[in-house]
Amino acid sequence: MNRWLLTPLQSANPIEQAASLAIRVTDLYDTLRTVLPSGCALHREEPLAKRTTLRVGGPADLLIEPDSENSLRVAVELCGQLEVPWCVIGRGSNLVVRDGGVRGVVFILSHPFFCRIESQPGRIYAGAGARLKAIAVAARQAGIGGMEFLEGIPGSLGGALRMNAGAMGRWTFDAVERLRYLSADGEILDVEGGSVQADYRSCPLLRSGVALAAILRGELSDPETVRGKMDAYSKKRWASQPSQPSAGCTFKNPTATLPAGRLIDELGLKSLSVGGARVSDVHANFLVNDGSATARDVLRLMELVRDHVRELRGIDLHPEVEIIGEDLP
Repeated sequence: MNRWLLTPLQSANPIEQAASLAIRVTDLYDTLRTVLPSGCALHREEPLAKRTTLRVGGPADLLIEPDSENSLRVAVELCGQLEVPWCVIGRGSNLVVRDGGVRGVVFILSHPFFCRIESQPGRIYAGAGARLKAIAVAARQAGIGGMEFLEGIPGSLGGALRMNAGAMGRWTFDAVERLRYLSADGEILDVEGGSVQADYRSCPLLRSGVALAAILRGELSDPETVRGKMDAYSKKRWASQPSQPSAGCTFKNPTATLPAGRLIDELGLKSLSVGGARVSDVHANFLVNDGSATARDVLRLMELVRDHVRELRGIDLHPEVEIIGEDLP
């Protein structure tokens, strides 16, 4: 189940390759319309800027919102048969889509089937499409502590699992008891959370597999105690993060004791800009969109920041955001 690395085409001509892929995408679209249930949404040339928190990027050749695990599995299998590249995005945070858009298929697990949240004593079951804030609220209502840190992360559970997203000193996999995922071989598997390797902003298993759902474990607590902690986290977040459109933190922290934002701030790079993209004057690890930014602006600004940090401190900053798609010609 290879998302992006396709069998090389016989022609090395980029124009011929693009034309061949366009034909395969059309064939895929026509086939999916006949084999998938009516509850699956299929969108041709779907603008992705409106589906990301940074609000930049071109269209997807084909965007699919499957209505079940089986629909997703069938669509992925057909992508493989027709050699159409594909990827999955969540709520569009932590993501930069290039201005030329994404060739092939983009899946979004936004159907209500993937957004279910159910509470049990000390545990929350949530689908990959569930908003992290909604999970935190459900945990509070059920009197479950330990998930308050999810409240302000602007994304879905699937993306948080793939990136092992974190906040307030906790990581997503700290709370995972069981993970359900679609494997690289097209199997739907359930595994213990503790058996899954999860690193800083990375879960290798979900680079090839796709998170479908998880059971999150917390501890029984008083709902008002949980509410108080969530409110405190929310106030801290709003005081330290910009309100303009952004993709969240742009760069990984170089070390556990050296946050990227502090490093960029110390070098006087706040308010550095390219076009409509600017280093936030609230938090230097956020690149914000003033409403007119393009993906090219954002990526060029990222390179300028990295060049300054490398030249002045000898440190290589690595992107935390995912970058997908193609540049405009």
